[in-house]
Amino acid sequence: MLLNSLWLALRSIRRNLLRSFLTILGIVIGVSAVITMVTLGKGATQAVQTQIAGLGSNLLMVRTGQRQGHGGGAGAPAFKEADAAAILAELGGVAAAAPEGRTNVTVVGNGRNWATNVTGSTNAWFTTGNWKLASGRTFEAEDQSVGGAVCIVGETVRREIFGGAVGAGGLGAQLRIKQFSCEVIGVLASKGQAAMGNDQDDVVLVPLHTLQRRVTGTQSVATLLVSMQEGTDSTRLKASLTQLLRERRKLTAGDDDNFNVLDTQQLAETLSGTTQVMTTLLGAVAAVSLLVGGIGIMNIMLVSVTERTREIGLRLAIGALEREVLLQFLIEAVVLAALGGIVGIVIATGASIALASVMGVPYLFDPTINLLSFLFSAGIGVLFGYFPARRAARMDPIEALRHE
Repeated sequence: MLLNSLWLALRSIRRNLLRSFLTILGIVIGVSAVITMVTLGKGATQAVQTQIAGLGSNLLMVRTGQRQGHGGGAGAPAFKEADAAAILAELGGVAAAAPEGRTNVTVVGNGRNWATNVTGSTNAWFTTGNWKLASGRTFEAEDQSVGGAVCIVGETVRREIFGGAVGAGGLGAQLRIKQFSCEVIGVLASKGQAAMGNDQDDVVLVPLHTLQRRVTGTQSVATLLVSMQEGTDSTRLKASLTQLLRERRKLTAGDDDNFNVLDTQQLAETLSGTTQVMTTLLGAVAAVSLLVGGIGIMNIMLVSVTERTREIGLRLAIGALEREVLLQFLIEAVVLAALGGIVGIVIATGASIALASVMGVPYLFDPTINLLSFLFSAGIGVLFGYFPARRAARMDPIEALRHE
């Protein structure tokens, strides 16, 4: 009985192909829109999490801010290298602490020049930022203490200055930064784009004392990078870190903090949560198309019932049961909706792959949303196909046979 009803439904759909396609168009649009929105949302969420994780492992970024309390308006004093050492020595749960200074300059080497970011720090910088070396070595103790003329370049700088394949060239070469030349002792492994579209590989790393004495001419440190140990309570550590820095910066109880502590893990969770909320909202809006498609199926099924009144009367007259007629039209509605779901899934897959590539986010196939969308579309067929099917099943055979 079911197979026979399915065959009759497919034959009816094939007999009116254009009308059937227009009938399921709302389902197709709804399913494809929901799947595409959810898939791109998941890809964007993972991209955000990956980019934030690329900044460092369980990283706290401490930056100077403006004094908001007494004496407001005065510039906040910079950090000192000793602040990083004190954080590592006095606070539990800290894996590494690195002072960091930055400036933008044009570097020259191999007959080429390139405007880039020159960063000064210690070897702890590699731990806090999850940096690896593609080749070469890190700074020696003497390089850091006396401000040696050595540097480590990112992949973008290496490519623009020395050319060649990835990771090739550069080691042992001379790179001029302002008025002094430094020897390239290492090349950083590539990280690619970071949050906000910044190129993490466009960097030249020098010892902190080298930056202070030979480039900026100041002893100031703009940022402290603090990497937490696994399992450390970030909220508690942030409170301890804030208290320690307030003491070292001689802030009284009436003074507001003149520095800011950014937890990259909390930032990633916040951004991911925002992305998920937007994805849910867009998915819900797109799901409205499914209801519109269901109404279209109901209208067309009512038209089909009217067109096939004599056929229905004949079936009832020769002994067909009401439930058999009901099942026939209900299956036809479900088949229409299910076909729309299948077409929508195919379109959504192609659109998701194309848009993910354009947006620069990973394509993540989610079988759950695809299956739920298909089942929901089939459910739409049951919901909106039941009324026309019941109307057909309850016809008076005599009146149906008289229908013109």
